[in-house]
Parts: sequence; structure tokens; C-alpha cells
Amino acid sequence: MGSTSRGRPSAEDIERLLVGAPPRFTKEQVTAEAGVPRELAERIWRALGFAQRADDAVAFTEGDLGALRRVRRMLDSGALDEQTVVRMARALGQTTARLAQWQAEIMIGAMVPPDPSEDDLARVLGAAQELIPDFEQVLVHVWRAQLAAAGTRLLAIADGGDELVPTRVSMAVGFADLVSFTRRARELDEKELAELVEGFEARASDVVAGHGARLVKTLGDEVLFTAPSAAQAARIALDLVESGVELRIGMAYGPVLPMMGDVFGTTVNLAARLTAIARPGAILVDSALADALADALADGLAGAPDGLAEVEVREIRRRPARGLGVVRPYVLRRSSS
Repeated sequence: MGSTSRGRPSAEDIERLLVGAPPRFTKEQVTAEAGVPRELAERIWRALGFAQRADDAVAFTEGDLGALRRVRRMLDSGALDEQTVVRMARALGQTTARLAQWQAEIMIGAMVPPDPSEDDLARVLGAAQELIPDFEQVLVHVWRAQLAAAGTRLLAIADGGDELVPTRVSMAVGFADLVSFTRRARELDEKELAELVEGFEARASDVVAGHGARLVKTLGDEVLFTAPSAAQAARIALDLVESGVELRIGMAYGPVLPMMGDVFGTTVNLAARLTAIARPGAILVDSALADALADALADGLAGAPDGLAEVEVREIRRRPARGLGVVRPYVLRRSSS
């Protein structure tokens, strides 16, 4: 594809670069060519987050046709039913929408000055044209690696008698919350606030991944992570509170329902409540995680070079937790000896 013209890029320029060939088909034509029922195709498009198109609009490309043909092949194979295809489409749509928004913000933030000229905007499009083939290959590679890691985690935490994809699994769940975020948000300008949040998320992501665990989601001033074991969760929490940013952390261990990339259940709610009552700089854990950590230390993990030998867990007074009654928290910290 040739280079983009100088001047401010139009929506058509961007679409032509990123989507490729111009639209050729209406809804009726693209679904008929692919052999996919129109109702199912529309459910898939909605799940992917695509804008609704008028029935007579020529709005679908060869790429759209190819994607629907792949859906047809997946259904014909018998490996996936229609409900599963729609669920997979929703996961894909929600994840890639956030990824695309994030990448666009990074690119524009790095390349476009505060008062951009038309040439500055055209330069971004030119850079995208040059980099997208490599981005695409890296994206597929990382997705395959993450899919392998996710499958390995599910197999590792499932009991021997469970299904390969269990409905509920036992794991550690943790929330890490930036202290005084509301006050900081009022004091910082937009750029400083963005740097604070991005720095926190980046550090949390590095720490969680470094310990073989999973960052489930970020919520601006808070991150949610899971770990297969209490020992991994403890290492993550200790590294986070020692990272130079004032945090409060709450963690619990127990059965969790993984669904749509998120986690649900009483264990998750308990971790959130413990975070809310933790003091700045403190790590609170529930009795199940405290017991699991004590077992891990007794089994010899304390002698590992990661320093868990210097960890102590101390029970504190019981506290009311909204929706969960009275809970028995424990403070997790490095021992002073």
C-alpha cells in the first residue's frame, strides 16, 4: 500500500489503512455468501461491538466475509455451538476494543504535540501504516502465549477429579488500592494523574506477572489479581507495598468462579472488603489464606530464596464486613527480626 497523502487524515483514510479493501456487501449479501444465518451474524456483530448498519447499506468488506466464513467452518466442525461462538465474539470484542483504544492513545500521545498540525496527524497515520504488520504478528504471538498460560493455570488449579474447565476453582484473590487517590486526583493535573495511574498499573502488572500470577483487571486506583497459591499471593503483596507507592491490600483464598475473563464469588467479595478496612501500607488476609500460607511455610517454602522465611502473619481484632458479617483479618508483613 502506498504512503498516505499529506494533510489531516480523514476517517476514510484511517479505515482504508486499517481495514483494507472498501466495503462491497450489504448484510443480506455477506451473510448469504458466508452461509451464516443473518440473525446469528447480527448477534456476533453486536457481541463484537460493531455499529449497527442499515439493511441496504453497502458496509461489509471481503474481510467481513472471510470472518463469517470462518465462523461457518467452526460451527460445521461441531467443536463450537452458536452460544459459544457468540460468547467468544463478546470476549474478543471487549478485549480488542480496550486494546485498540489504549494503543491509539499511546501512539498519539507519543507522536502528536499539544497543538498538532495537519502534517503531525498525517505522520501518525504513516507510522501506523509502517508498524501495523509487525503489531499484528506480535499480537498473535502474545495471544497464543497468554492462551497457553491461561490453560495451564486452569489445569494446575483444578482438582484431579474436576472437569478440564472447572466451574469453580480455589485460588488466592487480591486487591491493591492506591491510598488517598481522590485527594491526589484533585491536586494533580491531567497529565500527572495519568502518569500516576499508568505507573501504578505498570508496576502492578510487572510484579504480578513476575510471580506467575494473573492481573485480572485494573480500575484506575485499584488492581485485581489472582494467584494459584497463597505463597505466590504473599510475595506479590509484599513486593507491591514495597514498590514506593502507598497502597492498601486485601487478599482471600477460596473457591472462585472464573467467567468472561473476570472472577466472581464470596472469596472475591471478601478480598475487596479486607482492602477497604486495611490501613495505608498494610496487607490484610483472611483466615483461609493465613492457614494456607502457614502450611506452605511449614512444608519448606520458607527456605526458598524469595524470602518468605521473613514473613509473619498476625491475627487482629474481628471486623464487620459489609454483606459478609464479622470477619477475622490477619496482617501479613515482613518480620522485624
